[in-house]
Amino acid sequence: MPRIIAGDYRGRRLVVESDATRPTSDRVREALFAALDARVDLTGMTVLDLFAGTGALGLEALSRGAASAVFVDEDRRAVEGLRANIAACAAGERSTVARQDAASFLRGTPGRFDMVFCDPPYGLPDDDLATILCLVAPVLGDGYLVLERAKRCAATRWPDGLEPVLEKVYGDTRTEWAQVATPGQP
Repeated sequence: MPRIIAGDYRGRRLVVESDATRPTSDRVREALFAALDARVDLTGMTVLDLFAGTGALGLEALSRGAASAVFVDEDRRAVEGLRANIAACAAGERSTVARQDAASFLRGTPGRFDMVFCDPPYGLPDDDLATILCLVAPVLGDGYLVLERAKRCAATRWPDGLEPVLEKVYGDTRTEWAQVATPGQP
């Protein structure tokens, strides 16, 4: 059972309600947030957790000082577990849950986010992922988009507007980081 690694909610166990949910392992999350901590201060940030599942990534960010998080997942059972996890962490006032697919959410969101976590199902077709990445670029502020994929997946084709900055492999999991491209960059 996954748990929150550090911060205010440290040690809280997270419910996994859906067989379709593949939570980020504690080991990968710990390494990911150690790498994030070396690059950015999460304090006060607004976070978007796409394909949220248990909400582990967004809740970890809240636990470490993010001001708010929006969790997006279309699976009914996953959202039930996600809501239970938010309640267990007493993070309801800082959390918003959207039960819808990621692309629809991104097309309709008026907001911008300092940090975006995207942990799609490993079987998500590359064309669907490409669409989501194109939709993330306009809503990403100065922070990072962190994409979690299976190591065996082909390298991500980043759309115009996003530039890759880091790739890390943890066992069978690969994380790829991107930022909004600066003028003159791809």
